[in-house]
Amino acid sequence: MSKVKIQGNASGTGTLTISAPNTNTDRTLTLPDGAGEILTDAATFGLQSMQVFTSSGTWTKPSGISKIRVFVTGAGGSGGAGTPTWTTQQGGGGGAGGTAIKIIDVSAVSTVSVTIGTGGAGENSGGGNNGGASSFGSYCSATGGGKGDDSSNGGAGGVGTGGDLNIYGGGGGGGHWNNNANAPYYGAGKGGDSYWGGGGKGSKSGQTGSAGQHGGGGSGGNYQPSYGAGSADGGDGIVVVEEFA
Repeated sequence: MSKVKIQGNASGTGTLTISAPNTNTDRTLTLPDGAGEILTDAATFGLQSMQVFTSSGTWTKPSGISKIRVFVTGAGGSGGAGTPTWTTQQGGGGGAGGTAIKIIDVSAVSTVSVTIGTGGAGENSGGGNNGGASSFGSYCSATGGGKGDDSSNGGAGGVGTGGDLNIYGGGGGGGHWNNNANAPYYGAGKGGDSYWGGGGKGSKSGQTGSAGQHGGGGSGGNYQPSYGAGSADGGDGIVVVEEFA
């Protein structure tokens, strides 16, 4: 296979000599002087840096950045607490926040406001709470996950809006419904996974559920006649900004 070999200075006054394949005649390119450059270091292109927001704030464009790719994820809902009835109902897990992914030209942009949704708070009784929405300015946003309830139903996942790709969060898992309150006890629902994962694991035997992470839903609470345990918080949302030259 023929090859092309480039020799010479990359910038400034000088020449590039190209040994052309299948010929004895070299090709010579004359570069301009220091007032301009034909070639630029490849390291100045592509992904340069990244900013991660786990609380609300302001994105500020670093020097030399022209485009960004943002990942906006809403917060997870909390699970529902277990309920004592003639049946024993273990709480359903909270749904995960949705995610929007968008590429944005920021050549003429300096700053963008970032909002991070708050995860739904766990409850010691009754249903859980919905997760809050996250956003990157007016460019794109993502709703939070729905709450799990205390009758074993898991919460619905949120969804991204305004992105080039809009993704639903995972729904929360259903809790076990035991028709005999004096029988062995079973697990509460797992929290739904977000784009980043992070759903809280299901709980068992009167244990408090596990909290969600990075927009994941919190797990449901587990009830026994002699004692109960509350549901877990949903994970707060997250915004990740990849920065390109």
